[in-house]
Amino acid sequence: MDVRRVAWWRADEGQVSAFVVVLVLGLVALAGLGLDGGLALAAKVRATGQAESAARAGAQAIDLAAYRATGTLRLVPAQADGLARRYLAGIGATGEVTATADTVAVTVTTHQRTQLLSLIGIPSIGAHGSGAAHPQRGVTELEP
Repeated sequence: MDVRRVAWWRADEGQVSAFVVVLVLGLVALAGLGLDGGLALAAKVRATGQAESAARAGAQAIDLAAYRATGTLRLVPAQADGLARRYLAGIGATGEVTATADTVAVTVTTHQRTQLLSLIGIPSIGAHGSGAAHPQRGVTELEP
């Protein structure tokens, strides 16, 4: 009976190795999704922080003449755009800036290189973050 059991295993040589190869590829893909997905999430959080900081930098371009004359806070859109773009250039980020008289909106786009997913043909994952800011006289209460 021992002889038949050995012969049965020898008859299936090669088939188990193909199964193992497919299983290992599946496990590498799942590990890649976990690792590279976490890196992509961290890149999105970083891009959002950069966009919010750039928007706050742009929101400092207050029209002082209008504020002194009427007490209204409004931005000089060209200066706000320039300050936000200068901040993005200073940290090495790329993005789009939209400035109006009351708001500066910034969207940062970045690409996170993959570690394991590059093995199956996905070299990078895109991440986007956005932020907006408007000028205020001071903080009087917490905003929701």
